[in-house]
Amino acid sequence: MSKTANEIQFTLNGIPQRVSVAPGESLLTCLRERCSLLSLKDGCAPQGQCGCCLALIDGRAKVTCALPAEKIAGKSLLTLEGLAPKERAELADHFAAAGALQCGFCTPAIVLRTKFLLDKNDAPSRNEIARALDAHLCRCTGYTKIIDAVERAAYARRGEPLPERLAAPKAPRAVPAGRSHGPLTPGGVGTRLARYEGRELALGERPFVADMQREGLLGGALRLADHPRAKVLSIDTSRALAHPGVVAVATAHDVPGTRWYGLIEKDWPGFVALGEEVRCVGDFIAAVAAVDNASARAAAELIEVRYEVLTPVCDPRAALEPGAHQVNPTRPNALSRTRIRRGDVQTAFEKSAHVVSGEWHTQRIEHLFLEPECALAEPGEQPGSFRLYTQGQGIFDDRRQVAAFLGIEEDDLFVELVPNGGAFGGKEDMSIQPHAALLAQMTGRPVKVLLSREESIRVHPKRHPISMRYKVGCDAEGHLTAVEAELLGDSGAYASVGAKVLERAAGHAAGPYRVMNVSIDAVAATTNNPPSGAMRGFGANQSSFAMEGCMDLLAEKVGLDGWEMRMRNAVEVGDTFTSGQVFEKSVGLKETLLSVREGYYAARAEGRAVGIACGIKNSGIGNGAEEWGKARLVVEDDLSVSIHNGYTEMGQGLLTVLVQFAVEVTGLDPEVFAPRVDSTFALGCGQTTGSRATLFAGNAVESAARKLRQALDRGQSLADLRGQVFAADVVINDTTAPGPLKPGVTKVKTHTAFGFATQVVILDEDGALQKVIAAHDVGRAVNPTLCEGQIEGAVHMGLGYALSEDLACEDGWPVTYKLRELGVLRARDMPEMEVLLIEDHEPEGPFGAKGVGEVGLVPTAGAVAGALAAFDGKRRMSLPMRDSPAARAISVGHKPKSSR
Repeated sequence: MSKTANEIQFTLNGIPQRVSVAPGESLLTCLRERCSLLSLKDGCAPQGQCGCCLALIDGRAKVTCALPAEKIAGKSLLTLEGLAPKERAELADHFAAAGALQCGFCTPAIVLRTKFLLDKNDAPSRNEIARALDAHLCRCTGYTKIIDAVERAAYARRGEPLPERLAAPKAPRAVPAGRSHGPLTPGGVGTRLARYEGRELALGERPFVADMQREGLLGGALRLADHPRAKVLSIDTSRALAHPGVVAVATAHDVPGTRWYGLIEKDWPGFVALGEEVRCVGDFIAAVAAVDNASARAAAELIEVRYEVLTPVCDPRAALEPGAHQVNPTRPNALSRTRIRRGDVQTAFEKSAHVVSGEWHTQRIEHLFLEPECALAEPGEQPGSFRLYTQGQGIFDDRRQVAAFLGIEEDDLFVELVPNGGAFGGKEDMSIQPHAALLAQMTGRPVKVLLSREESIRVHPKRHPISMRYKVGCDAEGHLTAVEAELLGDSGAYASVGAKVLERAAGHAAGPYRVMNVSIDAVAATTNNPPSGAMRGFGANQSSFAMEGCMDLLAEKVGLDGWEMRMRNAVEVGDTFTSGQVFEKSVGLKETLLSVREGYYAARAEGRAVGIACGIKNSGIGNGAEEWGKARLVVEDDLSVSIHNGYTEMGQGLLTVLVQFAVEVTGLDPEVFAPRVDSTFALGCGQTTGSRATLFAGNAVESAARKLRQALDRGQSLADLRGQVFAADVVINDTTAPGPLKPGVTKVKTHTAFGFATQVVILDEDGALQKVIAAHDVGRAVNPTLCEGQIEGAVHMGLGYALSEDLACEDGWPVTYKLRELGVLRARDMPEMEVLLIEDHEPEGPFGAKGVGEVGLVPTAGAVAGALAAFDGKRRMSLPMRDSPAARAISVGHKPKSSR
């Protein structure tokens, strides 16, 4: 604490406090670091725009990250910790029961907001609840189930029974109609089991990495690049080293192992070294460890870097021109080229009754997971060993890359996943894990590195902006004849998984439609823009927007409505996907179309503008990759059964459904099971990506649980089995890579399974969003509440993608870092949502399940564009569609001014 610290007095949760705070210190910092209150989270400090740091100050709801601590002298504060235990538990249980929390990072503040609202109005309408939530962002849920939770709490406070819509939600629809799963096992597959550790997450009692403390903990900070492209001529760390409280400063020279890392290509430097070029504004120059975070940040700003500033390559098309500067000196600017050919496209076009063409454009957007990147590393028990606490999407990839960075064996690095406050693909790549570990290695002390929101936006990869030229034909009855497409994606400065994103965009380019003649070319270009990588949908969103636009244009030419055009072309078992794979099972697309038919035509009959679109998304990476599901069930000393698996829980509910699989097989109570994700066992499965975790981890847990069940059936009790490990490894190695088949392989199989969706968007009389109907083939809804929540959250993200979200860049720099200017929809911006779950059994999935996390936003933008065209006759071909009445009606997403 600085000698110039000020002492303030206030009342906190009914108890008088006397606290010393540094000049300018925020109230959030004071409450978290001085008072150890962790229900308040830092999602955007000092912007005050995410709402995660809410407290009640003299009875008024205030965000604390933008408020100086000195301002609350003499005031009374109430945080979630200060509520009566019974009230806290009841509120948390309403949120858990409603499925109103996913990652849980934003939830404690929203729970406190609920208390504040109901104290003033114990019978709020859904619109009033949505408006009360305006100060809060949630990137996971889509807000519908949050509003449900607040309603549940209101009914309970009034002592009234819940209405049927809250007490008895709609059941999934089985395929074929009338198919029965039999009686449900309590807490097993098909039940609405409350999220694992839902109460703890809702109350902020399950710590995120930023909440963790250690004896002697140091704060870490990073010095970022000052230009998107420049040669580093000198790095002077002397002033930083002399700054009070600094313990260590690290640069490229201090890395004892491999300085370069990457998921596919090791082209990303942990630090840019002298004589090298920085390639984007998210590059790291140095790292600082100090006695606290504020000292580390102050010291990092003192590091002086001298550059030769160079002209950045920012246009992906120009990057591919002959003579363009080579961003990565080891390879061309064409990171990848994907080519798909099937049939005779030219002849098919010549014979087509109708042909449409055009150019579609999608934008770069920010994941905006509410928990910024954070990692904590500390020395291990054995000399030269370390422990790393991370929020990454693949802890075994983290371990491999960080161990190489430190120059140690992987066995000397123990990695544990801490609850992940959202990711959506944005936490696949390395961020600050290596730097926290290096500083711990240099100092011999625990080090925590936390990025600010601005740093987070600069550092991690974004959704690819893609330009797409499409040409699509059909016959006189509207049956598709040919699809030709050229896609160009801006992959930014580093490889990340950009090549795979464009490969996936190409593979999904013809959508979920029957078409025998296909010509697709997709290129991922390297530039000096922020890297682009994995984000929910992984390229399928972009190509879907263009393909669905073509479907609408063809429907107009043929004289069909949007539903009929899609029904005539929807794939079934026996049809061929864009990639050449023949669908052999679990193709529920037509069932999703049939389930929305009534709502689609009813809205049209009422004179509403209506749009419709279909989507497809793979489950599993596929494309020739070997994939794994690995699980270990361990009977612990306390007779609980821990479930170890290699995939990440990041809000999607994976740990909960793994418990349900185990319950279904063993018949044990859900309370017996305790999921864990760490490197106790060698369970490396790669990244939690490609909608594959439920599919593959579920198969492994089911298999391991059957071994436990066999032991129980032999008459052994859990006490008899104490210490035993029940293991299962499931390998998936039957998919095929793009291009010619390998010798002995007779058929194309690019992916293990596919999810399908149809969405209908309905506008009101003013052209604003009124309702979304989302029908999804999920294979089996393992937990209908969580499944609905995934789809609602995906639709929320898809609507923002369609109308308001954008992370524009100028000369390699993001134009804004302000959350409100990124265009993420607030609760009051969301229309009514109706989710229809279709269960078309997937034989390769656990109990028929397949992934649902990504397909939920694949068709959304296309459906919105179709509805807008029906409203005003304008076909919009670029995202976001900010010129539309639907965009003007929402509260966010206006074009920001440059922050530079």
